[in-house]
Amino acid sequence: MKVSLFVTCLSDNIYPKVTEAMARLLARLGVEVSFPPGQTCCGQPAYNSGYWKQARESALTLLDAFEDSDFVISPSGSCTGMIHHYSKLFENEPEQLERTARLQSKSYEFTQFLVNVLGVTDLGAVFPRKVTYHPSCHGSRILGVKEEPMRLMKDVRGLELVPLPFAEDCCGFGGTFAVKMADISGAMVTEKAAHVLETEAEVLVGLDMACLMNIAGNLRFRGEKVRVMHLAELLYEGVKGA
Repeated sequence: MKVSLFVTCLSDNIYPKVTEAMARLLARLGVEVSFPPGQTCCGQPAYNSGYWKQARESALTLLDAFEDSDFVISPSGSCTGMIHHYSKLFENEPEQLERTARLQSKSYEFTQFLVNVLGVTDLGAVFPRKVTYHPSCHGSRILGVKEEPMRLMKDVRGLELVPLPFAEDCCGFGGTFAVKMADISGAMVTEKAAHVLETEAEVLVGLDMACLMNIAGNLRFRGEKVRVMHLAELLYEGVKGA
């Protein structure tokens, strides 16, 4: 299979270790990955702000970059979810709409690919920590990623998973929402961080670095030492230490 990594802007520029962990885990499973250099932003910031012309331009770079890929794997439910909005962007362009359908059908968030395509839940990881999990909105609501991360964490030796109160409440980031409605966004993430602290977990884990970055910032502002990790990082750390 020809598997391509869709690294996303945040992972590429701020959290490169997330994509590195994802790539190394896939390599351990015998999956050879590539990085098409033509990929850029998925267009989500422009799309959410109403700049659909610019969003289409960004979308075209992904359609071109992943044209020949069998699978496209991303560490972000949000950016993978954006690909499913391309149908709206190109609804009046039949040729691009067909290409969009092909890209949508082969694009997966990382845990989706592991569990639903490779059929893998047990990577042999060991992580003896108390962990709580935040399900990001786009991954869980647009892609329907709910059970996959739970199945992966269940098979990590030593990991104690503590339910997060009001887990499905938004963290308040929402990309441009955090800028345009900063006060509301700040109140939402303050509430989310408070729920994380209620669990007394040592580690907060999730599938989208945008949300985790937002929550981690609030926790740091409070002076709290909860470690914040993408699930790919946790799994890779777990297999290295096994």
